[in-house]
Amino acid sequence: MKRKIFSNRIELSIFFGDHLAKLSKSNKEVNIALSGGSTPQVIFDVLAKDYSDKINWDALRFFWGDERCVSPEDQESNYRMTKTHLFEKINISAQNIFRIKGELTPEEACSDYISILKKELPVNNGLPQFDLMILGMGDDGHTASIFPYQIDLWNSSKVCEIATHPETGQKRITLTGGVINNSKEIMFLVTGANKAEKVHEILEKKGSFTEYPAFKVDASKSIWLMDEAAAQLLK
Repeated sequence: MKRKIFSNRIELSIFFGDHLAKLSKSNKEVNIALSGGSTPQVIFDVLAKDYSDKINWDALRFFWGDERCVSPEDQESNYRMTKTHLFEKINISAQNIFRIKGELTPEEACSDYISILKKELPVNNGLPQFDLMILGMGDDGHTASIFPYQIDLWNSSKVCEIATHPETGQKRITLTGGVINNSKEIMFLVTGANKAEKVHEILEKKGSFTEYPAFKVDASKSIWLMDEAAAQLLK
């Protein structure tokens, strides 16, 4: 499991932007699953400001690893966050954006997104395959919208599942572990001191690390991009 530590979120964002620019010029279609959260928001701001002309946006196709069951204009929508901080500030075709329709019922949204992924993505190992999977991690060790108390969703045979936030009861649509680990490349974006404890447990295999969904991500394909605050307990 690779790891790279940056002084702050801006340095991390620049590394990510350079990587995305390189991918976009690889002369092929690049399918990317995005995540929500505060770290991607900072990265999107940097991409919009400094990489609008450095990235071949026509080559990139954007999906999501999870979404809250809310309207696309809701403040909690991962799609809305990306649209506000990135899509509205760059030249990208709507045909390159494939959102999870959180305004539908959870069952309808899940079924619709499964259909989209099966139609739009190449299949490998019997599952849709992303070129790049972007993941965050909650301070409880969850990733995508698979929480520790619903860790069985990770091993679901379905492409997507309906998850429930353990505190709010909010319904979410999430990719399952098979699809996440089927990606060609996986990047964790983890920042903030509140993540340090779980980062330490997972990367150093301490405590209850096996109970965290983030631990189940394929270590051979993944790289953890962290700021110093998140990595402060690592050796």
